[in-house]
Amino acid sequence: MNKEIMADFPILEHVIYMDSAATSLTPEPVVEAVAGYYREYNANVGRGVYRFSQLATQNYKAAHQKVAEFIGAKHEGEVIFTKNTTEAINMAAYGLAWQHGDEVVTTLLEHHSNFLPWFKAHEKGVNLRIVKPDMDGVFEVADFEAAISDSTRLVAVTHISNVLGTISPIKELATICNEKGALLLVDAAQSAPHIRIDVAELGCDFIAFSGHKMLGPTGTGVLWVKEPDKMEPTLFGGGMIKEVAVDGYELAAGYERFEAGTPNIAGVIGLGRAVDYLEDAGMDVLGTYEERLAKRLMDGLQELENVHVYGSTKSSERIGVVSFNIVGMNPHDVALQLDKDSDIAVRSGHHCCMPLMNYLGLKDGTVRVSLYLYNTEEEVDKFLVSVETIAKM
Repeated sequence: MNKEIMADFPILEHVIYMDSAATSLTPEPVVEAVAGYYREYNANVGRGVYRFSQLATQNYKAAHQKVAEFIGAKHEGEVIFTKNTTEAINMAAYGLAWQHGDEVVTTLLEHHSNFLPWFKAHEKGVNLRIVKPDMDGVFEVADFEAAISDSTRLVAVTHISNVLGTISPIKELATICNEKGALLLVDAAQSAPHIRIDVAELGCDFIAFSGHKMLGPTGTGVLWVKEPDKMEPTLFGGGMIKEVAVDGYELAAGYERFEAGTPNIAGVIGLGRAVDYLEDAGMDVLGTYEERLAKRLMDGLQELENVHVYGSTKSSERIGVVSFNIVGMNPHDVALQLDKDSDIAVRSGHHCCMPLMNYLGLKDGTVRVSLYLYNTEEEVDKFLVSVETIAKM
């Protein structure tokens, strides 16, 4: 990208940051939007007629609209703000009325956040089926066709693996789900920040992602629901009702019925500004740029001796999230060496994907490098030189 974008991330003066799959950096315009709320109109939303409250409410609602447009939703009422992807998926899991014998299909590629909620459902009588990818993290659609039955209530699958960077066949899954009458939930934590999302085009019923992975503040997330009135709220209290009497209550419509209590107002306003930032940069431009960086990274790692790279080598099947190991070295030691010697920040370990790591035979996990719009070709080259140096030790 350009120097103007780099200037929005002053923290980069001290580090080469390559751990955006865990948490992205936050640009100055987003920081200013959050600070602006606290400095200029700090008030609760939907609970006052004075101008500060009205301005906060207006900007909070505007964030819903921005996110709705960002993912191609029909209207803002389908967009529920949460604190992260984990909470979003749990809201869907606990908001559906499960019956004994219902079935959930998920995969071995999932982050624990899209794995454990279905284990809890299994403990309550819901059957669980797990589809395995090949050793590169790529799925055969036929495996889903075999796993999804007439009893399948929900299919829950990651859009892009947070370990291998591989892309799941969501559109094909949506077709199978429609034929079988199953709902489709997509964990888009690693896709929403990097590629253009259109929920109608994907054909899913739920989509979940985090603000802190797409330039937004921590403590912000999104659950998009195709038909929110068919899901039950998981929290009850102020702000999510239309009427309350001593003999009952009536829920509010749209997203409000799921957002009980005072929300993370400043964080949501910051997330709305992050969406503006990504739209201004251009998601298609960003995707092309990251694809070029990812190819440079993959090609470079594959040329190094004593370095083993995991995941598909095809650009069409992956994004710039790459896991690797150096033969004979613990991944944590590699990450520490990169930080100590080269000021390069990467992730190491299991990446909250222990079932996948066991499947791949990686008991200590991997080193993971993940790229974003503020990374450069020069940084990728420096990273490759640093890894080569460590591999020769």
